[in-house]
Amino acid sequence: GSTYSSKVFRVTFLTLAVSVAVPLLGVTVLLDCPIDPQPISLKEPPLLTGVLEPNTKLRKAERLWENQLVGPESIVHIGDVLFTGTADGKIIKIEDGEIQTIARIGHGPCGGREDEPTCGRPLGMRVGPNNTLFVADAYYGLYEVDPDTGETKTLVSSKTPIEGQKLSFVNDLTVTRDGRKIYFTDSSSKWQRQDYLFLVMEGTDDGRHLLEYDTVTKEVKVLMVGLRFPNGVQLSPTEDFVLVLETTMARIRYYVSGLMKGGADMFVENMPGLPDNIRPSSSGGYWVAMAAVRPNPGFSLLDFLSEKPWIKRMIFKLLSQETVAKFVPKYSLVVELSETGSYKRSFHDPNGVTVAYVSEAHEHDGHLYLGSFRSPCICRLDLQHV
Repeated sequence: GSTYSSKVFRVTFLTLAVSVAVPLLGVTVLLDCPIDPQPISLKEPPLLTGVLEPNTKLRKAERLWENQLVGPESIVHIGDVLFTGTADGKIIKIEDGEIQTIARIGHGPCGGREDEPTCGRPLGMRVGPNNTLFVADAYYGLYEVDPDTGETKTLVSSKTPIEGQKLSFVNDLTVTRDGRKIYFTDSSSKWQRQDYLFLVMEGTDDGRHLLEYDTVTKEVKVLMVGLRFPNGVQLSPTEDFVLVLETTMARIRYYVSGLMKGGADMFVENMPGLPDNIRPSSSGGYWVAMAAVRPNPGFSLLDFLSEKPWIKRMIFKLLSQETVAKFVPKYSLVVELSETGSYKRSFHDPNGVTVAYVSEAHEHDGHLYLGSFRSPCICRLDLQHV
C-alpha cells in the first residue's frame, strides 16, 4: 500500500506544483518590468587574499551621534567642525558634539523614498578655498552653502538643460584648489537616486557622466559620457586628472583634460566590490568605500546576475526595490589605494556589525570618518590603532 500512497502523493504534489507554477509563470510574463536589464561582462572578482584578506578592523570604529542622523552620506571638516548631508534632506553642522541643521535645499515632507524628489538628498560634499561648502543634491543640482549662515546659492540647477538634457541624478563632486572648477557626476539620465537599485540592475550606460562647472564663466561642459553608474569623483593631488568611480562595473576610470582632449583610461579594474565614493588619503593615495562587496571565494549575487537579464526581469516583476535591497549582504569594505591605484590596505566588517552600508571614507586628523547612505550614525576609526 505504501508505494500506492507515495504514488498518489507524488501525483497530487506534481499536480499542485504545476497548478501553482503555470499561472505564476503566466502572471510573471504578463507583468510589466520596470527595468530593461542589459547583460554586463564582469571578470571573476579578485581573490580576497594578501592586502585584501578579510579582517574585522572596521569593528574597532566608534558609532557617533547614534540615532541622531539618518544616512550621513558624505562628510567634510572645516577645522574641527564636521558637516554632512542626511537622508531627510538636511545639511548638518556638528560642532563640539552639538548637531545643528544649517540648510535644506528641498522642502518637506521628508521621510520615505517617495518624498526624496521634493525633499532633496544631499550627497557629495566638499570644502572650497574660502571655506565655503559645495554640495551635490541628487535632485536639485549643484549648490554653494555658507557654513556659518546656511545661506544656499544655486550653481547648476537640475532643471536647466545641459546640452539639451536635464540632470537626473547628481551624485558627487570634486573642486580644484583655487575653487575655479568643479567636476561632478550625473549618474543616469533615466533614473533618479530613489531608484538607484534599478540603475545598478539595469546596467545601462545612459548618463552624461562627468561634467565640469566653471565658477567664473558659469559654464557647464560635458566631459565624459557612456559610463555605467558613475559615482564618486576625485581630483589627483596635482590636479592633472580626475578619477571617476563606475559603480556597476566595479572599476575606476581617469579623465585627463588638455593634451588628450578628454582621453579617458582605466585606473583600477575589477575591484572587490562596487565602489561608491573616493576621497584623498594622507599618504597621497585614495580611500574608496564599497557600496557592496563581491566575495571571492564565495558567492557574488551581482556577478551571478550580471549576464542573466531574464532573472533580473523576473525579480523586479515580483519584488520591490526595498525587498531586493534586503538580499544585499551587509558586508562593509573600505580600501586604500596608492597614487598609482594598487591596493595598500583594506578594512572589513564582514557582517556589517559595527559599520553598515558604508558610502564614504573621509580622513581627518588621524581618523577615518565613515559616511553611510542608510546608517543612523557616523562611524569613526582611529587609524593609529588598526
